[in-house]
Amino acid sequence: MLRFDIITIFPGMFSPLISESILKRAQDKKKVRIDVHDLRDFAQGTYRQVDDRPFGGGPGMVLMPEPLIRAVKKVRGRRKAKVILTCAGGRPLTQKKARQLAQEKNLIIICGHYEGVDERVRESVVDESISIGDYVLTGGELPALVIVDAVTRLVPGVLGKEESLADESFEHGLLEYPHYTRPADLNGLKVPPVLLSGNHARIARWRKAEALRRTKKVRPDLL
Repeated sequence: MLRFDIITIFPGMFSPLISESILKRAQDKKKVRIDVHDLRDFAQGTYRQVDDRPFGGGPGMVLMPEPLIRAVKKVRGRRKAKVILTCAGGRPLTQKKARQLAQEKNLIIICGHYEGVDERVRESVVDESISIGDYVLTGGELPALVIVDAVTRLVPGVLGKEESLADESFEHGLLEYPHYTRPADLNGLKVPPVLLSGNHARIARWRKAEALRRTKKVRPDLL
């Protein structure tokens, strides 16, 4: 079983999504476990403060180091776990990275927020920073969910048909080929005849050619 521990100041953002669809089924089948922890539970003082103004001035607030470090150590306990920080300045999440993470047993994800986290958190407890794209979000909760979803579906036994993973986008350096289903003729928009031919060799060649064509058009950087 792969265990995710998510540390966040907005735990309510997670329950609607992790209790539906494949993520729910993966938990029901004991393939993954997803625990969400409120960072404020690890803060001290009457107001359970977790952020403060940055040294050197500037706008916004920074997540304080003590609550985060305390949270990671408490959540991890004696287990060996890989600690990930979600932030815009991290390494890009790729399918290759998702496959690597799916080999882990314990993943702790820190959701960055505000102007970020105190750098000493990275230095002392974070193993890797991950970004889901070249843009900035209001917080790290959505990236954490993206990581959980991308990794969970790669855990053996989560998807009904493991072979469905083989032809997905990015698995062979190309985007995925087009898909069609019934009806074969939708108001004049017809399914390519090769897909109705029953000739599996021709279908395989067509799919490879279409994947290459789509990649050249949409993501030539992958070639």
